[in-house]
Amino acid sequence: MLPPLYKQLLNDYQQDFPLSPRPYLDIAEQLGVSEAEVLAAFEALSEQQLISRIGPVIAPNNIGSSALVAMQVPPPELQRVADLISRYPEVNHNYERENRFNLWFVLIGRDADHLQALLADIEQRSGLKTMPLPMLADFYINLGFELNLHD
Repeated sequence: MLPPLYKQLLNDYQQDFPLSPRPYLDIAEQLGVSEAEVLAAFEALSEQQLISRIGPVIAPNNIGSSALVAMQVPPPELQRVADLISRYPEVNHNYERENRFNLWFVLIGRDADHLQALLADIEQRSGLKTMPLPMLADFYINLGFELNLHD
């Protein structure tokens, strides 16, 4: 069972995260707790693997260069490769799909050369090929979701 503060942070700050020099202080003031409590709660949520990162999701190709990337990963290697992909700060999310191309992720580089270098690094470290896909149409998918926070 999660403490009420953890639940509120998970539910209320998926979007509209404060953009300021001290966003955690802003959150603390909004919730009537200390900045240290907010930081400790986010750290605990991360340690419990309830959140993987706090950061922006940038629309494709608005800043830098981006690609949707698919990989064909042998099932016994899927978790290892997904964990490797998740360690790149340029990846905003990755997910498994039921397909021979079973690992998908969005990769953002500062420019096209950086994006290619990232893909090459991922291939070298994973031992697997990547398949970057061009964006033909822009679709917005809201990645936030309402959590059922009632006990």
